[in-house]
Amino acid sequence: MTPRAAARHALVFGASGLIGRHLILTLAAAGAEVTAAVRTAESGARMERWLREHGLTRSIGTTIVDFDAAEIIAGGPAAFADVTEIHNCAGSYRFGMTADEARTANVGIVEKLMDFAAGLPDLQRVVHVSGYRVGGQDPSTIPWSDDHRAAEYEELGAYEASKVESDAIFQARAQELGIPWTIVNPSSVIGDSTTGESDQLIGLATTIEQIWDGSAAALPGDDATFLPVVTVDYLAAFMAAAAVDPAAVGQAYWTLDDDTPPLADLLTHVGRHLGAKVPRLRMPVGVIKRLPLWITKADLETLTFLSADRYPTESAIEFADRHGIAMPDVRVSLERWADHLAAHRFGAAMADDRRFVAAGGLRTFELGMPGSSRLILPGLPVNADTWAAVAAGIGARAVDLPGLGLSGGTGVQDWERWLPAVLAERTDLIGHSIGAAAAVVAADRFPAQVESLTLVAPFFLQASSGATTRMRPLVRTYLRHTEPARLSRQLTGTTAAAGGLESSVGDLKRGSATRVAEQLARAGSEQWRAELRATLERFGGPVRIITGSDDPLSPDAVERLASLPNVELISVPGAGHHPQLTHGDALVELLKGAIS
Repeated sequence: MTPRAAARHALVFGASGLIGRHLILTLAAAGAEVTAAVRTAESGARMERWLREHGLTRSIGTTIVDFDAAEIIAGGPAAFADVTEIHNCAGSYRFGMTADEARTANVGIVEKLMDFAAGLPDLQRVVHVSGYRVGGQDPSTIPWSDDHRAAEYEELGAYEASKVESDAIFQARAQELGIPWTIVNPSSVIGDSTTGESDQLIGLATTIEQIWDGSAAALPGDDATFLPVVTVDYLAAFMAAAAVDPAAVGQAYWTLDDDTPPLADLLTHVGRHLGAKVPRLRMPVGVIKRLPLWITKADLETLTFLSADRYPTESAIEFADRHGIAMPDVRVSLERWADHLAAHRFGAAMADDRRFVAAGGLRTFELGMPGSSRLILPGLPVNADTWAAVAAGIGARAVDLPGLGLSGGTGVQDWERWLPAVLAERTDLIGHSIGAAAAVVAADRFPAQVESLTLVAPFFLQASSGATTRMRPLVRTYLRHTEPARLSRQLTGTTAAAGGLESSVGDLKRGSATRVAEQLARAGSEQWRAELRATLERFGGPVRIITGSDDPLSPDAVERLASLPNVELISVPGAGHHPQLTHGDALVELLKGAIS
């Protein structure tokens, strides 16, 4: 391990994880040769696909690592003789493990990795990811006695205790084997500071989800509780720089943002940004520990992270300043991370084509092809998710209308400022039910931006649904307490669409039921329906009206529209008011072509 002027070759363990993937991008951008150590060929393929999608144009090497094998990588150190740095991002970030599981996942990996590293002739550094609550252990305590280990695992829980032990063992092994080392002790790692992207959904993300979905009765901690965060791209830049800085040898750096708000303020800020109802009650950690788990919904292993402790960040700040690594604005980063989590429904919808955009001052959820000139405006009481397959099939984007689904705003009153902002320069508008009303209004108010109209089940051209929809309290209560199977039966006559309605039901329970009930009542207004019919007839561009055979237009509407030369009437056999749920393939075929 004699320093030499050599090409930089980084071997990254835990390469398919959140930190590992971002680190590879950073290392490749710095010109390093990179080899990613992954557990399976499948995880390696997913990682490579993610890297390409995130701008990596050069190739990297991959190798399979098996920490249970005598030789953790085929060929051993001899096969990687030119590796100059190792980054250890491997391990298990998971609560609820047994002590044996946690030791195997975190302690055992460190021991085997360091034995492997000792055989690399050109190795200049091993950078190890530890943790802000567990860093700074004394390597002279290794090996732990059985009694000491049992006490630590009992007090801290299996995950944190295994990280404490692995921190000490890493240093002890490095000293014993003469391996130059650097430790980074990150706090809670959140998404990329620019995109918010993260697929790590435990810890702080779980608490934010509970606020978002309304299941949190109180905010954990008090005014002094400090749970710091750091963005994944900042951490990756720090690690890449630390691996080649001689001054970082033998140093442990606490990488976290000291400006992170106290936990309750952080959760309040993020909750309000997401439009959630934030609990006013704050619950000290001591109270949480004494209450039954069915009340707190807390994982006891996470409670040790809720403290007023501060951390020795001075050396990390000095290092980052010296290398020009700027800490991003923490509140902005938190907002972008929260947006990514909510747009992907906290892991329930992980497709890449989901995002929040700003439109007319409103936080608007959009899925599908960014910038597409084909725009879908969904109906009631469903959301844009129910149109995802159709949007993908025709290369469109779909947005939740103001106040509905995941979008901010209050409803129809927002359309005037929202519609021109969400339209493309020339848009082929596809509006469903009340979305058809929005499409007609857009074509009338902003004709220069609307190329054509496709109206799917336009309520104002059909028979009125009667007085039931105008009974707002009754409708609101029904929608708040409905279940996917029940809603599917109500909308389609069967339970077959229940899976596709889970997110819509979640939105209704979270708060959109009130606004849906209000807009359903508005849809029953004969005056508004007449205005929309007249507005539609003023539009001179191509119009296509698609209805299900079980949900036809009124005879008067058919007679009137059939006489207009720019209108085409299409019926989908066997479909009802929600053909996107029951006849999606047929709808895609109808919508693929441009309106003539």
